Amino acid sequence: MPRWSELQPLLRPRAAPGDRTERRLARVASIPDLRLLARRRAPRAVFDYTDGAAGEEISLRRSRAAFARVEFQPRVLQDVSSIDTSTTILGSAAALPLVFAPTGFTRLMHTEGEPAVARAAARAAIPYALSTMGTTSIERLAAEVPGVRRWFQLYLWRDRAASRDFVMRAKQAGYEALVLTVDTPVAGARLRDVRNGLTLPPSLSAKTFAEGALHPRWWWDLLTTEPLEFASLNRFDGTVAQLVGQMFDPTATVQDVGWLREAWTGPLVVKGVMTAADARAVVDAGADAVVVSNHGGRQLDRAPTPLEQLPRVVDAVGDRAEVYVDGGILSGGDVVAAVALGARAAMIGRAYLYGLMAGGERGVVRATEILTKEVAGTLALLGVPRLADVRAEHVLLRPGVD
Repeated sequence: MPRWSELQPLLRPRAAPGDRTERRLARVASIPDLRLLARRRAPRAVFDYTDGAAGEEISLRRSRAAFARVEFQPRVLQDVSSIDTSTTILGSAAALPLVFAPTGFTRLMHTEGEPAVARAAARAAIPYALSTMGTTSIERLAAEVPGVRRWFQLYLWRDRAASRDFVMRAKQAGYEALVLTVDTPVAGARLRDVRNGLTLPPSLSAKTFAEGALHPRWWWDLLTTEPLEFASLNRFDGTVAQLVGQMFDPTATVQDVGWLREAWTGPLVVKGVMTAADARAVVDAGADAVVVSNHGGRQLDRAPTPLEQLPRVVDAVGDRAEVYVDGGILSGGDVVAAVALGARAAMIGRAYLYGLMAGGERGVVRATEILTKEVAGTLALLGVPRLADVRAEHVLLRPGVD
């Protein structure tokens, strides 16, 4: 038997972080780990709203599968003692090629909500886009997190005067850029939400009451903090699909991009572009950047896969506009692959929302730390010390089968 004197040097217990949330987050090593923690922490309807997609969720699976097909082409014997992950986004410096995408009803995931996400973005020196369907007002976010690069995401409403009012409020509150989402003329068929009976605000049914018993901390937090405040409306009772059908304008055309260009003097980003032809059209209408996006697979199921469309869109717009991409991005390696294929930056939603559900602001910070480390590590192993030097030659998309 080994002697105590021989075992003692091997027994080095870790110093436990302060509270239970910190201990949980300290054990998280990847965004998928955060996802598993979020699934345990949030009620099923809330988790599924974030995690799910439209229809049979084919688009969502294809987006992830596209990144799984990426094969990096590393160079060896390169000096990677110092790694520079910085870039410029809309002409200003960013520490990472990353933007926190707009997400709706964020305080459902955790009542710290959008200000928590914005504070994490400010800490990471990257932009954050507040959604029209966010649960913090334009003015409140600006007051609470003045140091973050704030973008405002806009849906075109049937009431164009209300749309113009949002634009003016964002301008007066010092928002840097406007993000017009164009892939939501009607609501996608999000079957998880239908099956879970998700309403806004959440309603107490027998099913949600049972979920509350399994997640008492989440319900207590929701019921003992201030009511949900929407960025763009005072109150709504119903489903997400009913809200989209009531508010959003299905008659919007590319001419409305020109109308918005006249109303907004700052950078204009158009999100939801999936083809080269549409990219050229919105840039011709005045867009400064486009986001190759299928709305995270949450609108048209079987829509094109953003990563696969990215090179075509980049070729179509050339140097006339910046190109970003979203959909299926869950690692720093995914971010580097997107940049290699022509994106100026990647936009993420689910990745930071998993962190928010898992641990509030600290969870979002943890998600950002993971992605930062992975971006830097991927660049080092690629033999590329500067993000600016990543090229298409560094990646190969292997053939895939659906």
